Amino acid sequence: MGFGITVEPTGAFYVFANARHLLEDSYKLAFDILEKAHVGVAPGIDFGQNGEGYLRFSYANSLENIKEGMQRLEKYLRGHL
Repeated sequence: MGFGITVEPTGAFYVFANARHLLEDSYKLAFDILEKAHVGVAPGIDFGQNGEGYLRFSYANSLENIKEGMQRLEKYLRGHL
């Protein structure tokens, strides 16, 4: 989906993904995704200034729910780009 994920998580249940190609303001982007795709993601800025432009995705859920969320996110991105 175009997110720059450079480090594979090994000890956690989340992914920190580069979303600057969509919007620099991670807070605004996270809430837009929530409103339009009904998928909750955390804005990178919540994890410090260096997190701006990133989104944090949790995969602590069932595979069925993760798949649904990814489909919604993909649909959102098709309309956003």
